[in-house]
Amino acid sequence: MKKELIKEAPSVEEAKRLIAAELGVAQDAITYEVMQEPEKKVLGLFGGTAAIVKGTLAGGNAAAAAKAYLEQVLTGMGVEDFTITVTEQENGCVISLEGENLGFIIGRRGETLDALQYLTSLVANRADSAYYRVTLDIGNYREKREQALVALARRLGGQTARTGRRNSLEPMNPYERRIIHTAVQDMEGVISWSVGSDPNRHVVIGPSDDNPNKDRANERSGRGGRGRGDRGGDRSRRGGRGGERRERRDSNYQVTAPERPVREFISRSNPLPVAEDFAPTRTNSEKEDRASLYGRIDL
Repeated sequence: MKKELIKEAPSVEEAKRLIAAELGVAQDAITYEVMQEPEKKVLGLFGGTAAIVKGTLAGGNAAAAAKAYLEQVLTGMGVEDFTITVTEQENGCVISLEGENLGFIIGRRGETLDALQYLTSLVANRADSAYYRVTLDIGNYREKREQALVALARRLGGQTARTGRRNSLEPMNPYERRIIHTAVQDMEGVISWSVGSDPNRHVVIGPSDDNPNKDRANERSGRGGRGRGDRGGDRSRRGGRGGERRERRDSNYQVTAPERPVREFISRSNPLPVAEDFAPTRTNSEKEDRASLYGRIDL
């Protein structure tokens, strides 16, 4: 499907710029037809006409629009001496970049490359009404990444098949998650599914229903829980500190104070014992003799 747009501007170049901006693609991806040349005004006051240009963006120019946009972005990023190769495929294309010092375009785990691929895909789909898939690659990074993901999926899938335990992978984009699912699909005794929401959505590899190790793993985890409970009970039965504390918390527990001998009170006025047949006499101290009757207590 063709897209045509006619713009009027003081110059032909200005009309082309307006057409490219409205279509959202680079100027090189558009075919132009100058319908009217601009004419200057006489003495700068009378007459004069504007330029009229028609721009046509054909459906088959989606790859050209993507290439032109990518060249513009890389030039704005300060990249020099790079080569762009476009390989047409069914309902899409693969754009390969080659050059020196292009590693920063890949980014951490391909995040920058994926973002640039997404923007390029938007430009290409503006040029064509049908869905047009764009794959951006630098130095065969996509192929190397795919091989690494397949190896990771097979290694973790093998562990899950032997142990019956799940393995969670790091967050990935839909393209990389699809690679993991495809690799696990060919393995026996394991399945894979995605959990979470973007950008933290990740793949989980777990045992399938026909995996005999799935039930064994559950039994091992159950025995581990009972063992910890038994050890706690043994400590309480041995009379450890924890058992004593629990016994004291019992509401039926009563504390009985030990019996203590009661000592006989001896007055300070007669501190020494006397014979049984001798009647004790009271002796007052000098302070007591001088004290007034007020506040005085005789024992």
